[in-house]
Amino acid sequence: MAEPILKVSNIETYYGPIMAIRGVSFDVPKSSIVTILGANGAGKTTVLKTVSGVMDPQKGNVVFEGREIQRQDPDKVMRLGISHVPEGREVFPFLSVRENLAMGAYTRRDPDGVAQDLEAVFGYFPVLKERADQRAGSLSGGEQQMLAISRALMARPKVMLLDEPSLGLSPKLVRDIFEIVVRINRERGVTILLVEQNANMALQTADYGYVLEVGRIVMADTCQRLLEKEDIKEFYLGIKEQGARGKRRWKKRKTWR
Repeated sequence: MAEPILKVSNIETYYGPIMAIRGVSFDVPKSSIVTILGANGAGKTTVLKTVSGVMDPQKGNVVFEGREIQRQDPDKVMRLGISHVPEGREVFPFLSVRENLAMGAYTRRDPDGVAQDLEAVFGYFPVLKERADQRAGSLSGGEQQMLAISRALMARPKVMLLDEPSLGLSPKLVRDIFEIVVRINRERGVTILLVEQNANMALQTADYGYVLEVGRIVMADTCQRLLEKEDIKEFYLGIKEQGARGKRRWKKRKTWR
């Protein structure tokens, strides 16, 4: 892979006495899309929260552009160039769409650039322009997801962390949003770290993927190769192989290569 803009090394993060992620390490190359796959409870969201500063690791390092950022406050991490789009959207429901977008740019001091980026996000999501003066809480789930992504873009990030952007959306909306995610990556050069349970969509979208199981990375490869692996087909894509090899169970695997 190319030189990483984000490098996570051997992080361990706890919820009270419970270790949520166990010695997780991965690289995110600049201008790439990297996905982390895993079942509910695998630790995917914890990884993103640790990168963005919402949670502090007990061990390990998070290095962004050559600088260690673990244990820094989330606002400082954001100012460095990492925007986090959390699971569940978390828009400001009583503020308008326009006000939510302004909140995304609150650290910036370049009004002309902010105005340009506002037009850019309206270009990606025209429905937000139509609803610019509408309260965010009255938007549909898909529109709120568009707003959450757009609000993160208003900070003009170098890296965007996306946590389950397809959650609760119709297949058509999922396709639409992932197409925009790819455009943001290709047109604006924003590096994307994507956590997603829709494995097929994530693997079709990303360049490189990691599989997380019970807080540990158990597989890493290009997404093209992951799509060809029998275990990914069976456990994430619902495609079962026939015969003895197809009867393997995930929990019986000790190592992955």
